[in-house]
Amino acid sequence: MRQLSVGIIGAGKGGTALIETMEDFDNIKIEGIADINPSALGLELAGQKGIRCFKDPKVMIKECDFDVVFEVTGDEELVRNLQDEIPDLTALVDAKTASIMLTIIRDREELLKIKEIKEQLSIILNSAQEGIQMVDKNGIIQYVNEGYTRITGIPASKRIGSNVFDVSPDGALAEVLKTGKPCLGKPNRAVGSNAEVISNASPVIVNGKMTGAVVVFQDISEVIRLTKELRRSTSVIDGLKDEIKKMNEGQGSFEDIICQSPVMQSIINIAKKAAGEDSTILITGESGTGKELFANALHGESPRNNKPFIKVNCAAIPESLLESELFGYEAGAFTGAGKLKLGKFELASGGTIFLDEIGDMSPVLQAKILRVIQEQEIERVGGFRPVKIDVRIISATNQNLLELIRKGRFREDLYFRLNVINVHIPPLRERKEDIVALAEVYIREFNRKFYKNVKGLTNKAQELLLAYEWPGNVRELKNIFERTILMAEGEWITEDLLLPYFDRFKKRSRNKGGILPIEEMERRMIKKALEEYGISVEGKQKAAKALKISLATLYNKMKKYEIKL
Repeated sequence: MRQLSVGIIGAGKGGTALIETMEDFDNIKIEGIADINPSALGLELAGQKGIRCFKDPKVMIKECDFDVVFEVTGDEELVRNLQDEIPDLTALVDAKTASIMLTIIRDREELLKIKEIKEQLSIILNSAQEGIQMVDKNGIIQYVNEGYTRITGIPASKRIGSNVFDVSPDGALAEVLKTGKPCLGKPNRAVGSNAEVISNASPVIVNGKMTGAVVVFQDISEVIRLTKELRRSTSVIDGLKDEIKKMNEGQGSFEDIICQSPVMQSIINIAKKAAGEDSTILITGESGTGKELFANALHGESPRNNKPFIKVNCAAIPESLLESELFGYEAGAFTGAGKLKLGKFELASGGTIFLDEIGDMSPVLQAKILRVIQEQEIERVGGFRPVKIDVRIISATNQNLLELIRKGRFREDLYFRLNVINVHIPPLRERKEDIVALAEVYIREFNRKFYKNVKGLTNKAQELLLAYEWPGNVRELKNIFERTILMAEGEWITEDLLLPYFDRFKKRSRNKGGILPIEEMERRMIKKALEEYGISVEGKQKAAKALKISLATLYNKMKKYEIKL
């Protein structure tokens, strides 16, 4: 096929479109383009493609031998002037004709793309294992894929054209067409088929109107088969099922710790250096200072950060259960131990275990923890052989362990094993530079939670926060802001919003005689019982018995009243 020589007059949008369109045709070659505007977009494109560029169209016509010349400027006078210049064998196509030709070419290309997409979509839908069925807004079935036929045994020819209200009146598609809303997880059996299926159907919305609906369904027998396979899993997997979610919890970073005070920045620098090593770390500090946050960051920035991070609150688990929680047990080790259970140390193997409230651990378990550190092995309850582990231990306490050692309630050798690196977090009252920075973070957090738009603190509100002693530390600060943001109606947190909380605290602290609030009396009685019986697990059990409450209730109230001895 002879190649056509083409010239273009006009290098604006029309000329540019012609260049882009005609370059895809092998039998067309653009020999030249002309435009009186030297900065026309098409001239630059033509230069990149090696097309000769002219300023005067008459010069271009004289110097080039064209089969066709496209005039796309729309200048009728220019067209008349060119009639005499163009040779008889050269066809002149005006702007309107060129525009029509481009529209036809583009429509053809668009149709080819749509056809290609349709073919690709058909391949994708037919390769799906699920059954797929589509209907129009009247319920007439327009399409079924091969998965539909495989699951139901009904050929497409017997389904397409049928009305879904006739063949499956109680199905998901019929429900969507009636309600206009998605229908998820609907069990059904198609008329003419024995297949039990679970269907998920949704409306098809075009330009805001429902034009039909589509359903995707699975053979329910496959789900039953998979369920049976899960039930045949080994006892080890059953034991891990409840624990596996915890394997990577607690991933954190020191960037999560909000601080402005030099003392906290110095502590974070120490902790960052400690994170890279495998030494045991003891985190100390009052309740609510953020010990768990530091533990998360220490693991998250350690070489073990892609391994499990297991947390254990030694104060929240009764002593009788804590050993099996830490070390696991063999099947049949005691009544109710029907299957093997892996303990926290085994689950943490390769990673980190965080022993929170380590000061509440009994002397018997302290000795076993010491052996774990020394030997890097544990022994399950009811087991007869040691199990090797590779665990880094991070522990934390709000108690004075040296004082507990002096009282004989904590092992000195374990203390030195745990306290290779000490990270002490000062109370909030000793780092008041952090209060405003934390407040800003909590304002943003609770704005999102409660859909508020609080901008910040007034000066008097800020002064009130800085003057308070914060016995509950960061946890107390966060709780106050959650309550305050919830109650706030304006854009600023004022002194008036905060005063009710601080006034209640002052009244409670001043009330030393006469009528006491019930909560204050309860707090004092719990503290008195703990002072008398001690804060070991056994002591707490005796205190709970003397107070005539359960051990769990005692723990909850100790947390509520922030009781620490």
